[in-house]
Amino acid sequence: MREIDAFEAKNTFGTLLDWVEAGEEVVITRRGKAVARLVMHQPGSEPDRSDVAAARIRARAAGLDGKALNWPEWKALRDEGRA
Repeated sequence: MREIDAFEAKNTFGTLLDWVEAGEEVVITRRGKAVARLVMHQPGSEPDRSDVAAARIRARAAGLDGKALNWPEWKALRDEGRA
């Protein structure tokens, strides 16, 4: 894994894409703190996860029989499955 500062990343973006295309992971930092990660794109992975999460939320909502959820309950459902 490579780390690169945001300013340098902006100026060498093409090189970063070459590294990622070759299988490397690149972490972009700002003032020494990691703020972004570039990885190889894997088609289909994110939409599939989103569809599964949405189906779980809909199933739980159907089981509520019209009861309203409070904010902590909504937040827990939203965050479920996030890594």
